[in-house]
Amino acid sequence: MSSTAAGLLQVGLLLLALAVVHRPFGDYMARVYTGAKHSGVERAVYRIARVDPDSEQRWGTYARAVIGFSFVGVVLLYVLQRIQPILPFDFDRGAVPPGVAFNTAISFVTNTNWQSYVPEAVMGHTVQMAGLTVQNFVSGAVGMAVAMALVRGFTRRQTDRLGNFWVDLTRGTLRILLPVAFLFAIVLVATGVVMSLKSGVVVDGQQVATAPVASQEAIKELGTNGGGVLNANSAHPFENPNGWSNLVEIFLILVIPVSLTRTFGTMVGNRRQGYVLLGVMGLLWAAMLTVIWVAEANGLRPLEGKELRFGIPSSALFADTTTATSTGAVNSMHDSYTGLGGGGTLLNMLFGETTPGGVGTGLYSILVMAVIAMFLAGLMVGRTPEYLGKKLGRREVTAAAVSILAMPTVLLVGAGIAALLPSTQGALNNPGEHGLSEILYAYASASNNNGSAFAGITVTSDWFQASLGVCMALGRFVPIVAVLCLAGSLAAQKKAPVTAGTLPTTGPLFATLLAGSIVLVAALTFVPALALGPIAEALL
Repeated sequence: MSSTAAGLLQVGLLLLALAVVHRPFGDYMARVYTGAKHSGVERAVYRIARVDPDSEQRWGTYARAVIGFSFVGVVLLYVLQRIQPILPFDFDRGAVPPGVAFNTAISFVTNTNWQSYVPEAVMGHTVQMAGLTVQNFVSGAVGMAVAMALVRGFTRRQTDRLGNFWVDLTRGTLRILLPVAFLFAIVLVATGVVMSLKSGVVVDGQQVATAPVASQEAIKELGTNGGGVLNANSAHPFENPNGWSNLVEIFLILVIPVSLTRTFGTMVGNRRQGYVLLGVMGLLWAAMLTVIWVAEANGLRPLEGKELRFGIPSSALFADTTTATSTGAVNSMHDSYTGLGGGGTLLNMLFGETTPGGVGTGLYSILVMAVIAMFLAGLMVGRTPEYLGKKLGRREVTAAAVSILAMPTVLLVGAGIAALLPSTQGALNNPGEHGLSEILYAYASASNNNGSAFAGITVTSDWFQASLGVCMALGRFVPIVAVLCLAGSLAAQKKAPVTAGTLPTTGPLFATLLAGSIVLVAALTFVPALALGPIAEALL
């Protein structure tokens, strides 16, 4: 079988698996977030945390809970890294340097999982398991909680309540992420992924690092986190040993963002609404997969930076999926891609977590773009725009605009300053167009909470540690606050009746408008930067 045929077969199996679980898993998640009963374990958690699970919060209270919980997570994770020498399983790796600890704490709390260090040389198993892995769970649960708050904004009428963040956080962690990650950790062990508390093993006289990989690999992909236990990430045979493990990991990356579209349709009472969002996500994901695959298959050095175990098709599929979500895991080195192929992975991130985006973040990001698309449609026909029976006035459109502009602002400002600094030249592995692409990719990855990297850039300086950390925080929490403000404004409204002038949002016209809006926003914002980087490199 040719590599192309094998790649197409893998894509087919992936889509089949996603189609099989889409309905039951999506409906299950809808029941998780709409059910009134609390399990015994959940009630115990609420008692310990002194939370009333039957009370609901206004959007401002919900937002403060998200920010407060995340801030505490940053502080605790920072402290855990700094006291590593007194923890078990540290293997004499010492305290993590302050700059690295700061950057890493923000990175994992914001679901970015950007890593400026070599994991097997810097992090002991306790910090990996008790710090980083815990954040892999709760940061994903935070994203899903915010998405559910926005969905409630569309479904509720004339209320100022959006649910309870602590309940949403607990349910997302205990009922969705934890059981699925536990199951697939066993599956990954069965495919050959390593699971060990040893620091390493000797192979042919050489010390090879080991870790409790499978348990962290499962949530790393399921929670669209991406931070590797080992430096080579999912290109390492201990993290991703063969084609089956590769397919399982890609499936884990996509299963929640894809299934949440069904959850959305179920919760709003019209599943066709979810199918439209899924169709737009799938269309852009498939288009970029084609671009990356074709570019790499026809490059001058097609296998540079790619594992021979996977080849071009599986590398392109993984690269497209990990950058179209907020995962950041890699099974090949994107810095070695062609100008067009690397530009494809970069453009995926610049679409703003909509194709299909991360756990929760993908759903709320594409819903924000749906608001923008309906606003543009309203401008064209001269009437007040509506979406799902809710009027989109000044407050709603302003909140949506703030949400979509946060990432481009911090990205372009951060990348622009970095490009002007004389010290940045020494951090780049390549000059010219590719060097600019390395800078753009780093700040796009941080600002969009992705975490993957053009590995040719060295980001260990204090400037990069601090600036990328700030970009991660602003790129995560400014949109979240804006989304919750939007949700609160929508929930306060009554439902507008459907009239002859209402634009249907369940057909190809709206799907085209939504996809076009996503592409248009990215194009208007980033084409000048892309023209100087990956586009110029592709034309040389």
